[in-house]
Parts: sequence; structure tokens; C-alpha cells
Amino acid sequence: MKAKGKAYKYGNNVDTDVIIPARYLNSSVASELAQHCMEDIDDTFTKTVEKGDIIVADKNFGCGSSREHAPIAIKESGISCVIAKTFARIFYRNSINIGLPILECPDACDNIEKGDEVEVDFETGKITNLTKNIEFQAEPFPQFMQSLIEAGGLVAYMVKKGDK
Repeated sequence: MKAKGKAYKYGNNVDTDVIIPARYLNSSVASELAQHCMEDIDDTFTKTVEKGDIIVADKNFGCGSSREHAPIAIKESGISCVIAKTFARIFYRNSINIGLPILECPDACDNIEKGDEVEVDFETGKITNLTKNIEFQAEPFPQFMQSLIEAGGLVAYMVKKGDK
């Protein structure tokens, strides 16, 4: 499984209140959440994001409240992957549970700029900045987690297995 798209670059401590502001949490409809994704940190995000694009960030991405709304809004906006130096642990688990691939790779984060074309191979963990022709190596997902992501998240994975 691969992802390819342009990079959106953010700094340290991007919290869940910035990813999806609390004022929009009265809805659990993914498409409505996506309309407000990242708007408090990047007011152009929802107007320019395209299916397959990739978020690249520094340390502690997804800190703050443990709401699932944040990775849901990111995934529904069209983002195919988030690469960060580190993730808040609850955000990491919530992302995997809803089928949003996320990878930790400090070197990639230091060498990818906003607008760079990036490709990610989830089986190998290889991240390529196509704009600069540089490759990086992240830890690939174990096969079980790859299966979860490919299925669209934990619930879809369990339904597919017949464990309703």
C-alpha cells in the first residue's frame, strides 16, 4: 500500500483542538468535521487539500484531548498519511483504529517542506521526498496494523473478519 501527495508542514505540539476545533464537535459526521480540519492553524488547508496529500509535522502531533474526531477529520479531508517526529500516544492509537496511517520519522520531517511531493510505502516504511529526490526510512507497520489500515480501521477490520 502506498500514498503519494503534496506535503502540508506544521510544527511542534499540534493539538487536537487545532486539528478540529471544539466548537465543531457537536457533529460526528466525518464530512462536516473535515470542512473545519486545521482551520485554526492553516485557513487555506480545506480549500487546497487534495485526496492523497500528506501532513508532515514536528514533535507531539495530536496532543491534547483524546477525541477520535481529530484523526477522523484528517482522514476525511483527503490526507493519506501523517508523518511526524513523534505523536501523542492516544492520537496514535485513535489514528490506527480509524485507519489513518501515521509514521514517525524525524529525518523525513526535517527534510520535507510545505508543497514537496512525497511518496510513502507502508509495507517497507520508505518515505521519498520526490521533489528533492531524498529517501528516508521509518519503521514499517507490522502486518496486523497494515491489515487494520487497509480495511479502513478496527471496526471495518472486525466486520471483514466476521467478528461483528
